[in-house]
Amino acid sequence: MPNLDAFAAVVEHKSLNRAAQTLNISQPALSRKVAQLEEELGVLLFDRKGKKLELTRLGQICYEYALEVAEMERKLLQRFAEYRSSGKSITIGASLTTLQSTLPDLIGLYTRDFPETDIKAITGKTHEIVTLVKEKKVDLGLVASKIDNPELTCVPLFDDHLCLVLPSSHKWTDKPSIDINELQELPMILFSKGTWYRILMDELFHRYTVYPDVKMEIDSFEAILRLVSTCNAATLLPKSYLRQTVLNNNDLVLRSIPELEETTRTTSLLFGRESMQSASTLRWVEKAKEYYAAVKGELG
Repeated sequence: MPNLDAFAAVVEHKSLNRAAQTLNISQPALSRKVAQLEEELGVLLFDRKGKKLELTRLGQICYEYALEVAEMERKLLQRFAEYRSSGKSITIGASLTTLQSTLPDLIGLYTRDFPETDIKAITGKTHEIVTLVKEKKVDLGLVASKIDNPELTCVPLFDDHLCLVLPSSHKWTDKPSIDINELQELPMILFSKGTWYRILMDELFHRYTVYPDVKMEIDSFEAILRLVSTCNAATLLPKSYLRQTVLNNNDLVLRSIPELEETTRTTSLLFGRESMQSASTLRWVEKAKEYYAAVKGELG
């Protein structure tokens, strides 16, 4: 019954006008809400004597019920808040690329110390993740970009760049060096359009007037890696994802191109005002910052 709150406000303020001001709606709109509730219940909730409203007996029963519902909702939200602040639950919005390249490491890092945490992940494009964080539909956002938004805190974790990945049998495997212009018409499998890394690739191709022969566009890093050898094609993937075990397991080699190393993308965590965050969210942020600071220190 969506109009119970409006009805209760009228009872408590003893005035449609004052209740409407409190609810920030017009008085006619509030009157319609009360009328809709009466129609839905099939009873009169008020005796209308001029401008004066008096509760009927059924109106009093309805008001008592509205108070019970409001109390139940308050208890429900309190339980949610207690559960979230206990560190047992966290929802993360991750862009398609970070979902596959960065999030698994962060989940492993966090659950090592807090194994009972219930972690939920929602994926989407970067602008969708930003919206989810702003609308508080997720506790944290993980994106392959720096986000400048006054409503959000953006914590940069690490810088990343693209690398050329080839099958170990490719003719360029032992080539001393590879120039960006040599990618012209090279058969490639790339990430789908609309993602940050594909935008980065397309900007790069346009800047150097290089247009490879794109055979496939896929959303999955794992699928791309498997298909590169099968199709004897090349691909561009972020360095952070290309661990040696991943390359070995897929019989691939990694080649650097200077122009690729100059096109970096920063992976970041996003969240709302720190004072409003749960303990689990703030712990997650601190652990991620400590981890990547240590990694950066080791790399020198």
